[in-house]
Formats: sequence, C-alpha cells, structure tokens
Amino acid sequence: MEVRQAVPEDADGLAEAVESAEASGMMLFAPGERGMTADGAAVMINRLREDPASTLLVAHGGGRVAGYLIARGDDTLRTRHRAYVVVGVHEDCRGRGIGRALFDALGEWAAARGLRRLELTVRTDNEGGVALYKRAGFEVEGIKRDSLLVAGRYVDEYYMAKLI
Repeated sequence: MEVRQAVPEDADGLAEAVESAEASGMMLFAPGERGMTADGAAVMINRLREDPASTLLVAHGGGRVAGYLIARGDDTLRTRHRAYVVVGVHEDCRGRGIGRALFDALGEWAAARGLRRLELTVRTDNEGGVALYKRAGFEVEGIKRDSLLVAGRYVDEYYMAKLI
C-alpha cells in the first residue's frame, strides 16, 4: 500500500472511496447525500493541493484508492497551529491498517508544517472510528450533544484532538 498526496488522476478512485465511506452512515454526510463525482473530486484535489495549510492524502491498495484523509488548516495567526481532520476508508478495505497508515502519513505532514494540534469529530456510536483515533493518539475532549440528526434521532459526537 502506498500513501501519498492526492493528484488529479486519483479523482475517479477518490469519488468511489468517498461514496463508499459515506455509505457506512457514520460520516457527516448521509449515504448518497454529497453525490461525489469524479469531477467534484478533481476540484477538491486541486483546491487542497493549492492550499499550503491543508492536504489530501490517499492510500492506494489493490489497484484503487482504498482510503483518504483530509487535513484542513488555517493561516490565521491564532489558528495556524492546528488542522481539522476527516478520514474515510473504502468499505471493502476496512480492518487492513489503511486508517493507521493514513494517520502515520498525517503525522509526517503535520510535523513538517509545524502543527501543534490535530482535531476531529466522530459519532459516539462509531466504535471502530473512535478506536482508530485513540490508537492514533487522539483523546476525547468533549461531547457535542445532539450534534447530528440521523434517521430521525439525534446523535452525539465526540470532539477529539491530538497534541503533537
């Protein structure tokens, strides 16, 4: 498996991986809500490649994009030390260390950029996600009560962060 910064040629595979990850029901977008297309993925790749405070990493395995990780940072004086993280792994590729490999690559990117803090949110009932983030060094900092409305019921999210 190879983890690297996304390039425009990854657009088709990234769109498929995003759609598969969101089909889990554990992401911010409901299954099918975003409607990610290859063209939309190409725009996202190019936008993040041009943003020096952000990155889009992809994990290639089995001849396709098996997972992705987006880190969005700022260049404002008070927030340039942090980045917000979103990660997704293709349903067929879960449990194979792809999430961990993406977080390892994120650590290298964050260190090279001089970041101090990585942060994310995760549904409190996403046991696999919470376990992955804890293994990657993230800690729960708080709970966003009734943060999401999923299938007619409110769901809490954890605020999680990792200090570098």
